[in-house]
Amino acid sequence: MITPLKGGDQLDEQGLERLIEYVIAGGVHGIFLLGTTGEATNLSYQLRQDFIEKACAIIRKRIPVMVGITDTSISGSLEMATVSKNAGADALVISTPYYLPMAQHEFVNYLEYLVPQLPLPFLLYNMPSCTKMHMSVKTVKKAKEIGAIGIKDSSGDLGYLYALIEEFKDSPDFSIICGTEIFIPESVIFGGRGGIAGGANIFPGLFVNYYEAALANDLYKISRLREIVIQIEKKIYNIGTSAAKHIKSIKCALSVLEICNDFVAQPFQQFGLNEKEQMKQNINELIATYPEIQAEFDILKITD
Repeated sequence: MITPLKGGDQLDEQGLERLIEYVIAGGVHGIFLLGTTGEATNLSYQLRQDFIEKACAIIRKRIPVMVGITDTSISGSLEMATVSKNAGADALVISTPYYLPMAQHEFVNYLEYLVPQLPLPFLLYNMPSCTKMHMSVKTVKKAKEIGAIGIKDSSGDLGYLYALIEEFKDSPDFSIICGTEIFIPESVIFGGRGGIAGGANIFPGLFVNYYEAALANDLYKISRLREIVIQIEKKIYNIGTSAAKHIKSIKCALSVLEICNDFVAQPFQQFGLNEKEQMKQNINELIATYPEIQAEFDILKITD
């Protein structure tokens, strides 16, 4: 989930409530706070705390909540872990501390120190494009021995995703979760547990249907919905040229849908008028082309 903002270090609280009610009405099975799309690394500790507490209060245990606690500071991670526990979250998500590159064995050592101090179960988050380390299958096995209950893989490496599924196929207590939207059907069909999709902020029902089509091995429906997911990539995520355009695009689309503000955490800035107009045009094209997209607006009417 994104972190709705209305200024430099302020939550868009009304937008937060609208967004949570929207995605829950869309059928999502859980919410991941303070991940990459949630801009966690650009938010102050106080804002992260406010966000966790307010989001959990709105969700009210209706669906599970996971919270990303990765930080360059172990004390910062532990602080957010305690906040998450006290707010009522269900699990924590841990990636490799960023900025200085970390070796595989150093990450295992890090987990051996951190995990005994955690107040909640934890999942791994493999995000090598942002952390400079691609967790090896061996490292993931070590993490499972330390206590990890699953991994979200956002490497974009389908072969690696399959290797994880194969390695842990006899471990029902360890979940492989796909972070690359286009791979969700392949992940589920071959034994993964689902996906965590940034696009579900905008079209929650669509991604729930995408997952359920994979569960049912409905190849026709998978093909149809994959076509829409590809168009979302082209028409929403690829507006603008910034390396942070994915986050800007999701927030811009949500502002076009009047769900929440499009303010982006500093040092980045939201789209200008030209990009916002392009987003409006592209969303209208998606609505006109795909009835499945139109169905999302029926969800909006319910939440309103």
